[in-house]
Amino acid sequence: MAPITELSRNLLRTCPLCEAVCGLEITLDRDDHVTSIRGDKQDPFSKGFICPKGASLGHLDEDPDRVTEPLIRDRATGVRRTATWDEAFDYIAERFPPIVAEHGNQAAALYLGNPNAHTVAGALYLPVLIRALGTKNLFSASTADQMPKQVASGLMFGDPLTVPVPDLDRTDYLLMLGANPLESNGSLCTAPDFPGRLKALRRRGGKFVVVDPRLTRTAKLADEHLFVRPGTDAYLLFGIVHTLFAEGLTDVRVEVAGLDEVREAAADFTPDVVAARTGVSAETVVRIARELAAAPTAAVYARIGTCTAEFGTLTQWLVDVINVLTGNLDAPGGAMFATAAAGGITRTKPFRTGRWASRVRGLPESMGELPVATLADEIRTPGEGQVRAMVTVAGNPVLSAPSGARLDEAFAGLEFMVSVDRYVNETTKHADVILPPPRPLQSPHYDFALLQFAVRNYARYSRPLVPLGDRPSEGGVLARLGAALTGRPHNGTGDQDPLTMVDELVIAGMLHKAGIPERRPELHGETSTEQRLDLMLRLGPYGEWNGGTLNLRVLLDNPHGVDLGPLRPRLPEALRTASKRVELAPAPLLADVARLRAKLAEEAPDFVLIGRRHLRSNNSWMHNVASLVSGTNRCTLQIHPDDVSRLGLGDQAVVKSAAGTLTVPLEPTEAIMPGVVSLPHGWGHDGSTQTVAKANAGVNANALTDDSVVDVPSGNAVFNGVPVTLTPA
Repeated sequence: MAPITELSRNLLRTCPLCEAVCGLEITLDRDDHVTSIRGDKQDPFSKGFICPKGASLGHLDEDPDRVTEPLIRDRATGVRRTATWDEAFDYIAERFPPIVAEHGNQAAALYLGNPNAHTVAGALYLPVLIRALGTKNLFSASTADQMPKQVASGLMFGDPLTVPVPDLDRTDYLLMLGANPLESNGSLCTAPDFPGRLKALRRRGGKFVVVDPRLTRTAKLADEHLFVRPGTDAYLLFGIVHTLFAEGLTDVRVEVAGLDEVREAAADFTPDVVAARTGVSAETVVRIARELAAAPTAAVYARIGTCTAEFGTLTQWLVDVINVLTGNLDAPGGAMFATAAAGGITRTKPFRTGRWASRVRGLPESMGELPVATLADEIRTPGEGQVRAMVTVAGNPVLSAPSGARLDEAFAGLEFMVSVDRYVNETTKHADVILPPPRPLQSPHYDFALLQFAVRNYARYSRPLVPLGDRPSEGGVLARLGAALTGRPHNGTGDQDPLTMVDELVIAGMLHKAGIPERRPELHGETSTEQRLDLMLRLGPYGEWNGGTLNLRVLLDNPHGVDLGPLRPRLPEALRTASKRVELAPAPLLADVARLRAKLAEEAPDFVLIGRRHLRSNNSWMHNVASLVSGTNRCTLQIHPDDVSRLGLGDQAVVKSAAGTLTVPLEPTEAIMPGVVSLPHGWGHDGSTQTVAKANAGVNANALTDDSVVDVPSGNAVFNGVPVTLTPA
């Protein structure tokens, strides 16, 4: 580790690479190169915890393969050339608006990738693009990830951002399904040092149970691990609900509607019935139900392995049904709601889905977006409303969406495409213009999205550590792009700068809504972006203009972060349902129970495919750092040794699904159930210009996933429980 000298400086920053929001101490030399990174021991939330991803932030920040200047592609030759920022935006303004003018707004589409959830620009300035495009063709990584949880929460609590999280630091019993936070660091549950919090649960005498088709690193830490057949979690949870009702173990402590309807829906899912489907014995189902009911405090938590399955929304609904039935919703030690310092609930009307549907397959909208599983259909299918022009921001759906090969072909046929991205990757290689964001250390950081799901209330703001120079900020790129897409002036400066104009409009609107327009001069911040954050903090639940003390100056004076206390009960105040009660039996979910019940009559496939998390990986965008693609972080097919012997497989196997075929190296292990194989997500970098990623290409698991299969209530793609066959290579 380099010593701190007059030629280097120690700076503080929140890690932007996953949902754990860990504090970092970063040492920069006088040329603004990262020389060391360590955990910030004074951060009251992360307390010095750091993972390999955070320790590698400097390598990602200075990746020599990253795009540093705008690129314009010659369509005739496919050759890319560097361009000035003004030239790039002028070219977009010349090419994009005529397509929309000729074919209408629905000829345009927008795809937003996972990294947007980790940036200030993603939270504050993506609405500029959405408004500029005026299209209903909005797609994102949400429908390849967490949409079932948000739909279930929206229907139950009235707002899809009102998501209960396990009160990890106070619970006595934690039942976890389809999550592996020792690899992922947690998801829709912002908890730095998740492993340490789980170990603390056990040290204080609590019990931790993991349900997963694999004996993951998280499962090895648990008191008990239950193998379960992929895609059957809803049956298991219904068996628990059935038992709670049958044995009189319910203890509902919040105002609910629909209790009798849930009891009736659970009647057919007896422990014996669900045992036959899940592989978890009836005795175990009953015991888990009794343990949840008897524990002083308990929480059920399920994540991506259950969301990306055929009955993802039902599973997420049943998670919180059990939290309600056992008296643990909105109670300390149970499943609670964070109180974010900025952002939070803004909805005034109850949540609903299906306000519009996709053109080709009629899939319903959720949270203003359509399922990414039908994006290729919208581009490839001729007719009125066919998508002809595309914008992507920080996403690589060719690798991360189902049936990636179809998307690859679809993007190749677009009339025009713009990508905001730091790499030329499997998706952005099709872009006519690539607009690179700044280095992560050149951007400010505040976790608007993730702190709404934190297991402890907390706030921290990081100013940029490295000057921008003469390039625009990430927010500036998005604001100028929004103007260029509509042919409006996009190269202004000063008061005419598109970013400043956007911020001033938003600030004026928020002050007017709050009835305090005269307080504009009091806002603090070196930029209009900081002034927006200051306003949100002042008006927030801890804010100076809302009876509290919090504002931007407080965060700047406390660069390690501010502890805002443990989670506190928030019902009924947080509800946005029409009944002002927790809707325990939303009609769309009860309707989907019939589909779940009908599935009982179907024969289970011999083999199914599931995904896999790696500690040193996050989807497809961290495979160009050598230290993050070494060791066990490999693209292999995990398979039980008995299955290898039974099928006569060697070192490789041909894996075939309804959607495609792959030849994959095998990794035999007893840590996975017989009849289940596991392939990690986000690989397949054969067409990449990234040196390390291409040298460790792996295979694209989404050549096997089928974009015709979705979770019906949410439209989420199905990546887990995919039927496959295996033959010798």
